[in-house]
Amino acid sequence: MIPSPNPTDKNVAAALEIYKSKGCDMIISLGGGSSHDCGKGVGIVATNGGKIHDYEGVDKSTKSMPPFIAINTTAGTGSEMTRFCIITDTSRKVKMAIVDWRTTPAIAINDPLLMMGMPPALTAATGMDALTHAVEAYVSIIATPVTDACALKAIELIAKNLRAAVANGQDMVARDAMAYAEYLAGMAFNNASLGHVHAMAHQLGGFYDLPHGVCNAILLPAVERFNMIAKMDRFVDIAVAMGEVVTGMSVRAAAEKALEAIKTLSKDVGIPSGLTELGVKEKDLKIMAENAQKDACGFTNPRRPTLNDVIEIYRSAL
Repeated sequence: MIPSPNPTDKNVAAALEIYKSKGCDMIISLGGGSSHDCGKGVGIVATNGGKIHDYEGVDKSTKSMPPFIAINTTAGTGSEMTRFCIITDTSRKVKMAIVDWRTTPAIAINDPLLMMGMPPALTAATGMDALTHAVEAYVSIIATPVTDACALKAIELIAKNLRAAVANGQDMVARDAMAYAEYLAGMAFNNASLGHVHAMAHQLGGFYDLPHGVCNAILLPAVERFNMIAKMDRFVDIAVAMGEVVTGMSVRAAAEKALEAIKTLSKDVGIPSGLTELGVKEKDLKIMAENAQKDACGFTNPRRPTLNDVIEIYRSAL
């Protein structure tokens, strides 16, 4: 039903029409984040009325969705068990962040056997998406000891297993570990929220219809370099979780190791080196930065970027 990597308002409207015309009373989504988010969009409008655009923002609904089962086939987005729903507004070329506890599916099924058919590129992109969730949750301004535990374990599992899952999709040990990692990362960001990596990646998806995980992977080291002075000790923790040896280093040097480890992992699993390879143009940076400043995911970023800061972060990732 969803021909693009990013579900749109048109997809939601079309699926909602089918839901109504067939007299459906529950929703089952099978796939990755795009499938689950489209299903959430259908569910929230089916019971609350209006259009999906009405629910952009935080907790805009008043009624629960129909019974919803999310069957996951990727190890990345966490959409199968979180309150986040991302839908592209095709008229504005903006990804709407719908953050609403009522969009959480009733049942989430994560079986690594269903993930073994993922090709290497999708495995890499979704794995880096999960890493971004964990890192952003760990440095979020509303992180807690519970979200910290989930985030750090997710980072550790991804650092140890993503390369193997990309290299050999039939590696059941790696697939199982990545399934746990993406779920733990989902638990972390579902409660601690995210940051400007997602706020900025959403604009790339809205403008260019680019794969979300790839955008996150490219932006992650660039945004976190900007954030590092706000949470330097936490970046040391991230470096250690990623397997870096930081004994005897200064706090700053150890924190830099986290950024280096993220870049190395991204390169090893075949993520493009910059946004230019994806067709992103300099002329679009300002409007995307303006939209990113309005994205709900940015509210918990550990450092407050100005509009020019966001433009420069985009530029540094080109």
